[in-house]
Amino acid sequence: SRELQRFTNEFLQDSTEKYDSRDVERLQSEDALVEGYLTWRLYVVDDALKMIDESLQWRKEFGVNDLTESVIPRWMFETGAVFLHGYDKEGNKLFWFKVKLHVKDPKTVLDKKKYVAFWLERYAKKEPGMPLTVVFDMSDSGISNIDMDFVRYIINCFKVYYPKFLSKMIIVDMPWIMNAAWKIVKTWLGPEAISKLRFASKSEVQTFIGPEYLPAHMGGTDPFKYSYPPLPDDDFQMPLCDNGPVASEDEMESKEADAESKDALESSFSSEVRPLWFQVNFLEDSLRSEDNDKGETSTKYKGARKPLTTFKGHLLHVSPAEELSFGSVETERKSLIILSNVAKNQVAFKVRTTAPEKYRVKPSSSCCEPGASVDIVVSLHGGSQASPQDRFLIMAAEMENAGSQELALFWKEVPKAKVMEHRLRCHVLEGAKPTGTAVKYHKKFFLSLIYSFVHSHQLMRLMACNSRLEQKLNTCLWIQKVLTVLVLVLLMLTLLCLYLLGTSAQPS
Repeated sequence: SRELQRFTNEFLQDSTEKYDSRDVERLQSEDALVEGYLTWRLYVVDDALKMIDESLQWRKEFGVNDLTESVIPRWMFETGAVFLHGYDKEGNKLFWFKVKLHVKDPKTVLDKKKYVAFWLERYAKKEPGMPLTVVFDMSDSGISNIDMDFVRYIINCFKVYYPKFLSKMIIVDMPWIMNAAWKIVKTWLGPEAISKLRFASKSEVQTFIGPEYLPAHMGGTDPFKYSYPPLPDDDFQMPLCDNGPVASEDEMESKEADAESKDALESSFSSEVRPLWFQVNFLEDSLRSEDNDKGETSTKYKGARKPLTTFKGHLLHVSPAEELSFGSVETERKSLIILSNVAKNQVAFKVRTTAPEKYRVKPSSSCCEPGASVDIVVSLHGGSQASPQDRFLIMAAEMENAGSQELALFWKEVPKAKVMEHRLRCHVLEGAKPTGTAVKYHKKFFLSLIYSFVHSHQLMRLMACNSRLEQKLNTCLWIQKVLTVLVLVLLMLTLLCLYLLGTSAQPS
């Protein structure tokens, strides 16, 4: 784009050492990144370029691309002052700041800033393009916990370094003695961020966040207790099995082999019992079984929403790419996930969710042969309703020695670095309202509409200006005509007077 070319000409040629080369490569390859800066700065190109320059310098200064748990002091993780957990009612991830656990200390301020950057970068990689809701939990906090420099840094993270990341900022249970401090903070936010600021008491916070993601001291029912290690794993739990909730993941995995054998045995005696899992080919957007299970397949997939988009991972191709859609009517209570193995070996997979009490996943854990596909039906259980806060996590790992390993043992031993993870959001259908996926995949169309609107607005202003000029010109022409007529009348009167004077001067 022209903006990127201008940034290259003005900033990169003379001072390439200011930036991390990985950030420059990202900027040059991801159009959405440039669009994010442009839209945040209301398409004022000079402001967007300045913002990109500042962001990239900050990323290199803080070494954001190389921030890992080993770089941050362990005690910061152990305090639990900052972490990601839960979702608000709009489905945005919650970024918690426990203010009472923060103590101002110039010696540790740099590490604290890197700690915040670590969480933001971690989330940006896992949920690209998805906004965050920041929650300042100010319960039991006082003046000693307020560090204005640190607060300014957090604000800059969302104003400059991570544009469009902020959904809203909720200040919960703020003591009255801190009113003066927050008046200063508001001057740093700017008009676009002030509109996202919300002050709430413990009772009012449920307007924005459901009780299932609020701690008990805010009137919530969330049993989550932060502890380290490990880091919070995005709240994903194993889904329910057919006979009720699974007591633990290990227990479920240890019973998988027995369950599969039992289902296979029962299916040989009863045609009503469906197999736990089977493989299908995905060809020309149609579902076809490999053997003679066409009747069972059509029954299983009846009413399931077929995916239209695909995420291409290095082990599995996952359809849909981003969202599972659910509605309230019976035909909208099932969605289909299709996993296609693109690896050279067998791939083990399992599906986890943030709301295991709502969803049935068949199969929730199994294997997929090379070149084959597995179809997973996700259905709402009983009278449960889908929510934008609900998420699904697909985990996959290549099984090099598939024949000699059981799934339960494999998942316990496989290194985390070899596990592919892909997340799906939940979208709630509302009549004819377009889905979030449609909006996402027609982004260019909407951007073109915005550009057209801007251009049409400018054209309308130009036309209005032309209309005003035309009116003034017409007025001038009219005045000119009137003056011409008056001059002609005066000229005729002058000639008439001269004639009369000449006539009266002649002798009779």
